[in-house]
Amino acid sequence: MDKKITIAIDGFSSTGKSTVARRLAKELGYVYVDTGAMYRAVTLYMMRKVFVSEGNFDEEAILRHLPFINLKFVFSEEKGYGEIYLNNENVEDEIRYMEVSKHVSRVSAIPKVRKMLVKQQQEMGKEKGIVMDGRDIGTVVFPDAELKIFMTASTEQRAKRRYDELMDRGDDITYEEVLKNVKERDFMDSTREDSPLRKADDAVEFDNSEMNLEEQFEKVLKIVKDKIKEVNS
Repeated sequence: MDKKITIAIDGFSSTGKSTVARRLAKELGYVYVDTGAMYRAVTLYMMRKVFVSEGNFDEEAILRHLPFINLKFVFSEEKGYGEIYLNNENVEDEIRYMEVSKHVSRVSAIPKVRKMLVKQQQEMGKEKGIVMDGRDIGTVVFPDAELKIFMTASTEQRAKRRYDELMDRGDDITYEEVLKNVKERDFMDSTREDSPLRKADDAVEFDNSEMNLEEQFEKVLKIVKDKIKEVNS
């Protein structure tokens, strides 16, 4: 039986990380963890408490309330992957709204928020056989992962994908708003002091600007299978 490995997938927003990671986990029989959903769920909690809004960012209140947050993933037969639960409430759909996207980079830049979630993520991956995607998986969460992939695509292409996704869901949004949000998140994620988004030195860079989902998946799957073969040879 093949030894299981840890697969860390990092990259910019709207590069299709989660879609590819979910399919990979299903194909390999691995556990899938969407760390972005965890940061989004914390952000949603703080927005509901009105500690985070368009004109307000109360970091002291955010830190005081971290102990009251319980996150878990519950497998959905319908969707085929674990959905995020915030204090026993399924918030998988709500965390994807544009309002949450506007604030998640600021909340996730807080060192104590990152420390809390990184600890949970490392616990989830102790047994290996995991596909985890996010911004700092290969650099901070699993620096010793057997395979690290860094996904990227042009800003405009990523904004277009995100815009199409939001429109399909019925959101009232313009492409310009989405593009602005993507650029702002890129800047904040790449320049924050704690665990900034960057490509790990030993990561495979994967630019999918010109690929559809099927092409992306097939190419990434080949990279993964080659690595598993190498580890088990």
